[in-house]
Amino acid sequence: MHHITTGFVGLGSQGAPMAQRMIDAGFPTWLWARRPETLEPYAQTAARTATSLAELGALCDHIGICVVDDAGVKQTCEALLPAMRPGSRVAIHSTILPATCIALARQFAERGIALIDAPVSGGAPGATAGTLTVMVGATAEALEAARPVFASFARLIIHLGPVGAGQHAKLINNTLMAANLGLADAAITAAAALGIERTALAELIRQSSGASFAFDVRARMPDVAGFTHGARLLQKDVGLLCAVLDDPAVALLRDAAAPLLDKILRPLP
Repeated sequence: MHHITTGFVGLGSQGAPMAQRMIDAGFPTWLWARRPETLEPYAQTAARTATSLAELGALCDHIGICVVDDAGVKQTCEALLPAMRPGSRVAIHSTILPATCIALARQFAERGIALIDAPVSGGAPGATAGTLTVMVGATAEALEAARPVFASFARLIIHLGPVGAGQHAKLINNTLMAANLGLADAAITAAAALGIERTALAELIRQSSGASFAFDVRARMPDVAGFTHGARLLQKDVGLLCAVLDDPAVALLRDAAAPLLDKILRPLP
């Protein structure tokens, strides 16, 4: 049993297995969700349920947040902040604007609470397996305090700099992923136009210099329409990076990603 009392908000496809890993690692864990049915899978675990975000904040030393967007993170933090104890901390695992994390970190610091900018990569399978990557923006002290919790669901924990740096790195990573997916789709389309059999092409590329994680993802898709949820998330993150940095390098990544994302997400006629 660990001495750190943890909490978690945002029990979606990514957050749920992260919280489960924390519970399985022996951390006393409190959960909160808007909908009672979200908490049903934890009924037979050691986790306990808080009746409000304020109660969660008062009970926990470390709270992970994995809600969808900036608005959700702000709303959650506004409810937690007045209740949390000095010396406790919040880890933002959502992918949001770096400026949002920086502004919230200042508010928490005024009350002696650390905010860690800690988006993750690896998806639900990585969380379930405990092999996520955590991209950390925080003080060294805050990271070391949080490291045992992060280690319950992560294989790689990278300290990138102060608050904001983790989000910047995540936006670059996801925009590069989107761009690589766009290039992979173009390569598959070109091969089809040349009459190259798709399965053979995929086998070749996977063992050759054109290989990439994104190509493998794209090659496994029988139909890109099935990637709607992932495409929406990538489009959000490409938009966030464009908002953060107006630079030809970002425009190049955006333009490589756009054709595939548009093909998946454009409104049906």
